[in-house]
Amino acid sequence: MDVSLRPVRPSDLPVFFRHTSDPESNRMAAFTAEDPTDRTHFDARWKRILASPDVVTRTVLADGDVVGHAAVYGDPGEREVTYFIDRSHWGRGIATAALRGLLAEAPERPLLARVAADNTGSVRVLEKCGFKVIGEDRGFANARAAEIDELVLRLDA
Repeated sequence: MDVSLRPVRPSDLPVFFRHTSDPESNRMAAFTAEDPTDRTHFDARWKRILASPDVVTRTVLADGDVVGHAAVYGDPGEREVTYFIDRSHWGRGIATAALRGLLAEAPERPLLARVAADNTGSVRVLEKCGFKVIGEDRGFANARAAEIDELVLRLDA
C-alpha cells in the first residue's frame, strides 16, 4: 500500500468530517470535539487550522484515497502531533507511515503527543515512530463523557 501526505484541500474536509463523526473512532480517540456531528463547529475549526501559519496539516492518502489527516501544532517547545485515520483503515500501518512522513516534514524537536491510555493502537504507532512515554495525566474526554487516563509522550532529536 502506498501511503503519502499532501497539503489539505477544501475537497478533503467533507471526508474528514465523515471520519471524525464516527462514534467508535471518537470513543477510541477520546479527546474530540464536544459534538463531533456539529458541522458548523467543524468548519470553523478547520478554517482556523488552515489559516494558521503555525500548523503543519496534511491529508493522509492510501493508494490515492483520502483516509485521514495528520498535523503538528502548538507553541515552540510544546509542539504536539495529532492524527486521525478512518476506522476502516485501522491496523494496516497507515497511521505509522503517515506519522513518519509528517515527522520528516516537521523536523523540529521535541514533539509531544497525548493519547488515551487505553488506545493501545495509537500508543504503538507513536512508539514505532520514536516517541517515549514521559508521563501520565487525566483529562475530560468528550467522546466518553468522562475523565480518563492519558499518556504523554515525547520525541526528542
